[in-house]
Amino acid sequence: MSLAGKHALVTGSSRGIGRGIALKLAESGVKVGIHYYQNERAANNTLEEIRKRGSNGFVIQADVTRPEQISGIFQRVKSEFGKLDIFVSNARPEVPAFFHPPLTITLEQWNTAFDSQAKAFLLGVREAVSLMGDSGRIFAITYAEGSRTGGLQPWVAMGSAKAAMECLVRYFAVALAKRGITVNAISPGWTEDSVMNTLPQQAQDLLRNWHQRGWTPMGRLGTPQDIGNVVALFCSEQASWITGQLIYADGGASLMNPEVPPEIQLN
Repeated sequence: MSLAGKHALVTGSSRGIGRGIALKLAESGVKVGIHYYQNERAANNTLEEIRKRGSNGFVIQADVTRPEQISGIFQRVKSEFGKLDIFVSNARPEVPAFFHPPLTITLEQWNTAFDSQAKAFLLGVREAVSLMGDSGRIFAITYAEGSRTGGLQPWVAMGSAKAAMECLVRYFAVALAKRGITVNAISPGWTEDSVMNTLPQQAQDLLRNWHQRGWTPMGRLGTPQDIGNVVALFCSEQASWITGQLIYADGGASLMNPEVPPEIQLN
């Protein structure tokens, strides 16, 4: 599928899921703005890989919890590309900045989650649409399970912030529908080469074993490439009638019943 001539911005695209999205878009002919917060080397490596795929782009550093820096990102997009066709809001702070249970979480940690997700998405979309013509594509990368469950207690701030972002997706979808701009949320499951790899090795092993033995019906964890494929698919003209939706890209993990062992469900 060719998206040649399109221009995209993917926040948090120096590594992980954001990188997978950026590389897939590049394979489809899209020029990509690579945003990072701390890891410049990784961002430059992503740009190098984009060029190997026959496309191009640029690298920009910014803190998406700061509104003036969000504005700066889009000023650079305008300077480099002159327009924008695809905006993917993917950036997330490092786990220690927000990962704390509800009874003891600080307001600073809470605000970091909301500023980087709901607020950054609100401001980012408003900036993006000023550079978009008709038929643009906007995506919020979320984790829907964390928005509707409460078992992973230290995820409270991020889960709440992602839920607010998912709500914004629906409001923006209605607001931009007459311009032909679609707005959707993509919810990956546990994904290799992403935040999961920052967890202690024991936790990683437990997650992999749990999903490989059946919690993900397809028998494996997702990859950044899997999520890139979904975003590219929804950038096509054939997806122009789909907007305001929460798309699970998790190999079927969200279909499982948490009250029943996977060995029973898959028999």
